[in-house]
Amino acid sequence: MRTSVLQAPAAIVAPPQPHDPARARRAPESRARLDAAVRLAAGSALWLSLLLLATWWVADGGVQELGEWPRALTSMGRLTALFASGLLLAQVLLMARVPLLERAFGQDRLARLHRLTGLSSFSLLMAHIALITLGYAGGSLLQAPATLWNLTWDYPGMLLAVAGAGCLTMVVATSVRAARRRLRYESWHLLHLYAYLGVGLALPHQLWTGEQFLASTARTVFWWTAWGLVAGSVLVWRLGLPAWRSLRHRLVVTSVVPEADGVVSVYLTGRRMDRLRVEAGQFLNWRFVGTPGAPRPGRSRAHPYSLSAAPDGRSLRITVQARGDGSADVARLEPGARAWIEGPYGRLTPRARTRDRVVLIGAGVGIAPLRALAEGLDYRPGEAVVLHRHTAAPLFAREWGALSAERGLRVLDLPGRRRAPDSWLGSGTPSDPAADDLTVLLSWVPELLDSDVYVCGPLGWMALVRRTLEAAGLANSQLHFETFDW
Repeated sequence: MRTSVLQAPAAIVAPPQPHDPARARRAPESRARLDAAVRLAAGSALWLSLLLLATWWVADGGVQELGEWPRALTSMGRLTALFASGLLLAQVLLMARVPLLERAFGQDRLARLHRLTGLSSFSLLMAHIALITLGYAGGSLLQAPATLWNLTWDYPGMLLAVAGAGCLTMVVATSVRAARRRLRYESWHLLHLYAYLGVGLALPHQLWTGEQFLASTARTVFWWTAWGLVAGSVLVWRLGLPAWRSLRHRLVVTSVVPEADGVVSVYLTGRRMDRLRVEAGQFLNWRFVGTPGAPRPGRSRAHPYSLSAAPDGRSLRITVQARGDGSADVARLEPGARAWIEGPYGRLTPRARTRDRVVLIGAGVGIAPLRALAEGLDYRPGEAVVLHRHTAAPLFAREWGALSAERGLRVLDLPGRRRAPDSWLGSGTPSDPAADDLTVLLSWVPELLDSDVYVCGPLGWMALVRRTLEAAGLANSQLHFETFDW
């Protein structure tokens, strides 16, 4: 029997649910095949699109023009424009929250692909500007500034394109890791929205002056279909679906419970909660609207918070650490405050599971989604183990004890500060001080290589954990993590 162990008001505690290990282990296999097919189809579609663009460029005499210097510059400028436009649309689509892509790739992989395609499209865009300018200037660097000025003022849509390039430049500059560390999440999120403005401002230039875009009916259909697909995805999945779910479920705060210094759990309930398709381990983007006379944090900007308890069809729980303006204000929410949601997102879920055995490794508030997984996953006694890294009192200590007693979950505490700069273990961890992290881990979890490993915590700490797991020989398909790296 599976029993909820939430320390919460009685009204939101789930009743015991029947445990069916056979059914739980069959479902991920079909999901895995579907996800693999979606990833293959998505990657193939992108590469075939780029190949089609290159084919059209060749058919227009792009290769023949390479024999003369100024024409070669212009020809390469057109090719880079084609690739930049295709990758720019792919970049937007990757983060349009399309459920099929979300489930197949997961947020971490989508974010990495988003950054890769974004950097590639931006680099190609800058190359396009430089090559076209030099080509129209006859290959003369001295004439390039005046030529760029004339192109900007005399060609239709160029002023809008320059403004769009400026927006994209700002987004790329603030997406560099060093810049992100200096920005509050709220500021970065607002600046990042200018990417949509940049993409939109590029469209008139592409349609009014892009010979390669509208030279045939097939190309016109291709580009209008691509633009329509991306715009429709953003409108439906980024705007429409979140609004519909928020209005349908009308989530409200029932209580805010302190968990530790600067950490609180927020309990919520709503309408038709059994129809909210959310799994243990996932996160949602939250906007809270306070009650009259109370704080109104996060109304204009969404913040990603993971579920810290398995959904029971009637309630949700998130656990939040005060790290910025929005998260600090969450502790001051009052019962009755409304919540607007986007999601659920993420693949740190039973969907990613490939083995019967499970290892959960978490640190700090990153233990929250693993706490939900420990309750939501199906496993027999002894098949699941939690390695809980903490410097102060451990989060959910009583709940871990209840899960251990009721479901046979093994819980290993890793207390204290890091025992060494290159170690992810705590100084209070009972182990041989001379042993490295890999030796210690394998002594605790000898079945590691026959397990799925879920990891969540601070970025630097997770990198050390991942290095140890890779040194142990764990396959990438068995390692599942969420970085929440904005």
